[in-house]
Formats: sequence, structure tokens, C-alpha cells
Amino acid sequence: MALRTHGTMAVDWEQRVDFDRLRRERLARAQAELARSELGALLCFDMNNVRYLTSTHIGTWAQDKISRFALLPQNGLPLLWDFGSAARHHQLNCPWLGERSQAGIALLRGAMSPEMGRAEDVARKIRVELEARGLHKEPVGVDVVEPPVLFALQREGLTIVDGQQLMSDARVIKTEDEITLLNTAAAMVDAAYDELYRAMRPGMKENQAVALANKVLYDLGSEYVEAINAISGERCSPHPHVFSDRMLRPGDPVYYDILQSYMGYRTCYYRTFCVGYASPGMVDAYRRCREYLDAAIDLVRPGRTTAEIASVWPKAQEFGFPSEEAAFALQFGHGIGLAIWEKPVISRLVSLEHSHEIKPGMVFALETFWPAKDGWSAARIEEEIVVTATGHEVITRFPAEELLIVGQPYVTVHGPMAGVKQSDDGSAPPAPAAGAPAAAVVAGAQREGAGVAR
Repeated sequence: MALRTHGTMAVDWEQRVDFDRLRRERLARAQAELARSELGALLCFDMNNVRYLTSTHIGTWAQDKISRFALLPQNGLPLLWDFGSAARHHQLNCPWLGERSQAGIALLRGAMSPEMGRAEDVARKIRVELEARGLHKEPVGVDVVEPPVLFALQREGLTIVDGQQLMSDARVIKTEDEITLLNTAAAMVDAAYDELYRAMRPGMKENQAVALANKVLYDLGSEYVEAINAISGERCSPHPHVFSDRMLRPGDPVYYDILQSYMGYRTCYYRTFCVGYASPGMVDAYRRCREYLDAAIDLVRPGRTTAEIASVWPKAQEFGFPSEEAAFALQFGHGIGLAIWEKPVISRLVSLEHSHEIKPGMVFALETFWPAKDGWSAARIEEEIVVTATGHEVITRFPAEELLIVGQPYVTVHGPMAGVKQSDDGSAPPAPAAGAPAAAVVAGAQREGAGVAR
């Protein structure tokens, strides 16, 4: 275990996250990528890219507004345009930015109508800054943009090209402090799963489980709970990717994906449980899911490739889908950082033909899925992994080597009820040998369904 786990506070008596270093090193990576490119400047509207460049944040309410924007010129420092009061706040409280924080408002995703001239105002601001630096004739890379702003930039005579890949490449290798923040974010989800494990029982609703996890995370200092998938019972297959108000019932499979942010750094972290007991078919599905995940994790080290990882996962047709596109994101890997999905993407859809080398400092999540033979149960597991100089470290620590049973224990006249029992799918535990006690049958079924430990 090489990575340390700290509290969420800053202290004077221990070296934890160095935020000054974080700001410097993130900007330096973007500047280096820009220097290697043919671009004269990079214009970013994506809030995560704006934060990466300027180390500013005004709340996740602005995440989908495409209103804040930052310009990084060649051989220069970033300029930021923000809501007027926020721009003033940055001037007062962000000395690394200072007077390079200015007021500027774009279209608010179309809420500002064309006659208001906001697109033209944005374009003029960018043109003025580029012209002052002699860069107005050079290509300008843009990450995401509203069409009216794009057209206005072009009318100003600027050559607009794709800048999204440049920022993705800058962010693919994490700094020491980014890895510390990602590890802390994962530790917070460890705690959320522990609370869920203790709280789940028949009658609890999926949305109540979501509420409980939200409380745990915000109490621990989460900046933003982006989403929590809570999927149970017959909703497990096919995976709907959204929670409901469905009640948990005895024998239900239930899986969660907890996506939250600590200091901007995200988690993507699945776990699967069964309520009260599990069918043999569900135990088998969990075993298969775990084995595919472990096979992928075992390959994670510098010099291996995303194609090698994707190749150990089953083809879409093997688990009920007609194509890799139809099964996309069920056997999946993705970088994780200021966004949930970053480079590298690992999938049979793209990685076998377009492979990327695994390098130290990458942080990504690997997630697998396997449906049970009953047609509605399924298992879903995910681990987050830091690529080290010599291998890897898994930073998601809530136990998932074997399928966990939740809910109050049920006691029969013969003692505690078996965790694996015959179910409506027609499957059953193996028959006992002549004279074998019932407890031995239960233990054998549980061993047969056990996942492969890392």
C-alpha cells in the first residue's frame, strides 16, 4: 500500500495535498501540451478544463451552462471570463490569477437570444487578447462551444480547430496531488458503502439508499454528488443507469454506482449486494463478473496496453447483446479525474484496433457486468486503479471479492438461514453427499460461488 490516506483538512503538522503545487503542475502540463502543438491558443468552456487551467470554481450549478471561459495563449498565462461577482471574487482571493480574472458572459445555453449580442461580445474579447499577443492568425483550439459563439469567432477571422484532445492529453497523467485527492474521494465512498451495507433491508427504497449515501458523502466533505445509480431486483438486467423508488425485497440483487467529487476529483465505484439471500444463479453471475474484472486488473502495469485489457473481456454476444456498441460501458474502463470519463477509454468497441499504452500516473476505473441465467438478476463491480512505476494500486477498498448479503439475519429452527438458496430460476445448490450435514451443503455452495480474490 503506497498511497497514504489523510483527513480532509489542511494541517501545519503533516504534508498532505499541496494546493499551490497542484495549481502549478496542472497548468504546466497544459502549457507543455500547447507548446508541442500547432495552436496559437486554447479556448475552454468546459468547466473541468477551466478549473484545470485557472484553479477556480463557482459551484456545480454552473456545470452545464457553458458560460465561463478561459483562454490559454502560447507562452502565456490563462485569462478567465466569469460572472461579474465571481470574477471580482477571484481577483480578491485567487492571487495566482489576479487581474486576469474578468467579467464576461456567454449565451447560457441559449437563454441569451441572438439579438442580445453575447456571442459577438465573447468573440471580440478573444480576438482582442489574441491580437495583443500576435496570435490572431494562429489556429485556436476550442474544447466545447455553442454554435453561435463558434460562428462569431469565425466571423472575427479566427481559425477554430479541435482543442478537446489537447486538454484530454494534458489531463491523462495525474500529478501527485491529483492522485491524493482521487484516493481521498474513493475513501469517502468506502464509508458510504459501509453505511449502505448496514442499512439495507426489505422495504428500503432505492431512492432512500441514494439519500443515505448522499448524506454520508456530504457529511464527509463531498463537493458534489454527481449521481448515484441504485438498481435492484428485476431492474438489474438490462442495466437502466438510473435509480427509482422501487422497494428492496428478500432475494433481490442490488448494485450501486457512486459518482461524487472531492475538491473536483471524481469517483466511479460500483458494488453489488443481495438482500437476505442469493440464488445460485446470482452467485454464479457474481463469480463471472469478478473473474473478468480480476483478469483485467492483473494486466495493469506500465507498458501494457488498453487492447490487452479489453481482450480479456467477453464479446458482447456472450452475454446477450448483438454488438459491442449495444453492450458499450458494461465491460469498460475509463480514466477518472476532474471528470468521470477521461482518457484512456478501454472497451472492445474501440481499444482492440486503437490501443493506448498504459503509463505511470494514469488513474482509471475498470467495471464489469454479468447477467444471471434467470434473465433479470445481474452483478456489477468496479475498481479504481492507480498505475504506479512498477504495477498498480487499487484505491477502492470496500470488499467485493465475494458477493455480500445484507439485511437482518433470518433464523430458522435449524439455525441461521443459508445465504444461498434455491430460487425461481430453477437452479439449486449442489446435492449433499450421503450423510453430509446441511451446513456443509451451504458452505460448499458458498465456496463454489466465491469470487477470485485479488
